[in-house]
Amino acid sequence: MATATLDTHEAHSDDHTSTGISNTKLAMWVFLGSECLLFGGLISTYLLYKTRRGPGPENTTIPTDIFDIPFTSVSSFVLLMSSLTMVLALSALTRGDNQATRAWLLATAMLGGVFIGGQVYEFTSFLREGVGFTHNPASSAFYTLTGFHGVHVSLGIVMLMSLFVASKQGKLTPNNTETVEIVGLYWHFVDVVWIFIFTVIYLIPVE
Repeated sequence: MATATLDTHEAHSDDHTSTGISNTKLAMWVFLGSECLLFGGLISTYLLYKTRRGPGPENTTIPTDIFDIPFTSVSSFVLLMSSLTMVLALSALTRGDNQATRAWLLATAMLGGVFIGGQVYEFTSFLREGVGFTHNPASSAFYTLTGFHGVHVSLGIVMLMSLFVASKQGKLTPNNTETVEIVGLYWHFVDVVWIFIFTVIYLIPVE
């Protein structure tokens, strides 16, 4: 009995750090911290190059000249609403309501998909205007920053659909709430980062 108790205690200690946070969740926080530095560098680069036009007359158009801010605002609102559905998914799982969990996970993934669709539409519109990735330094910085964020959203959608499939297979139970919490942390992170990106790119006027 004493040996079993000791083994259980050791297993518990292996799963959690001295802060009381599990190793997996701590690893996600460390990863998100590194991502903050990466996005900080990309945002700083964009601020440095956002007004840099090309040398020739055919390279003078920059992304800020052709923004459709109302469209992007709606797309941004959709992404932010997905944070709410992510919270509702976790709440449903905690209650043991598997059907609601799947519904909210799917809703979150779909809202993220709508945002990605809006981003693809915006990129396509820019390309029709002749503003591609190598058009000038400003367009390169814009595509790099927003595209990199779009990749993060796409990875989040893959995670959400993995949870959805796991729930359909009966592998996602209230005992796995931490897994959903960790995916939720990632999803909320990409939403918060977009608030900064949207503000820097679309709301701060070009001087």
